[in-house]
Amino acid sequence: MARFTDPACKRCRREQLKLFLKGSRCFSSKCPIDRQALPPGMHGARRGKTSEYGLRLREKQRLKFFYGVLERQFRRYFELATRQANTGEALLSILERRLDNVVHRLGFAPNRKGARQLVAHGHVMVNGRKCDVPSVLVKPNDIIKVKMAVRSLALTRLHLQAVGGEPVPDFLERTNSEDPEGRMLRLPGRGDVDPRISEIREQLIIEIATR
Repeated sequence: MARFTDPACKRCRREQLKLFLKGSRCFSSKCPIDRQALPPGMHGARRGKTSEYGLRLREKQRLKFFYGVLERQFRRYFELATRQANTGEALLSILERRLDNVVHRLGFAPNRKGARQLVAHGHVMVNGRKCDVPSVLVKPNDIIKVKMAVRSLALTRLHLQAVGGEPVPDFLERTNSEDPEGRMLRLPGRGDVDPRISEIREQLIIEIATR
């Protein structure tokens, strides 16, 4: 199975943007972006001015890295988005509906990588059935619940205690019961995109993806 093998912080340095790929490390003094680390490469040097194509490519790469999707997955999501009127908003909505993203935004995991692992190891159930595919697209009224097993509950409760009463986005609902559970209330819109990537310029991504 294809996966990213480069150090997570290297991707943030390449984009010169904090992509929140390392959980608590991203909020500590060790974050390379906070330390103004240079991009990877010989002395972090960049020759010449970034081309129009380069600007669009970097915008697409930022979005892919943030949600942890590969090029083939991204192409599939883009094809789905082109079937709707507003392609850019539809693309962001699809990425927000990924099961690993929903698990993270419900507060069950510290980051998307951790959420992906939680799902892939069979700790998450969707509508009462175990689902170990992180890329599954959650639909409105789907119920996402952590499996009733000691290890599954311990992993999730540990992080829920860390985030405390941090609110979930409007398109999701997290129950306050002892058993971690959440539900998608409606399809996410442009305003529901993770605030840490909300400044993404999706129009630039559409322009490069249609080439």
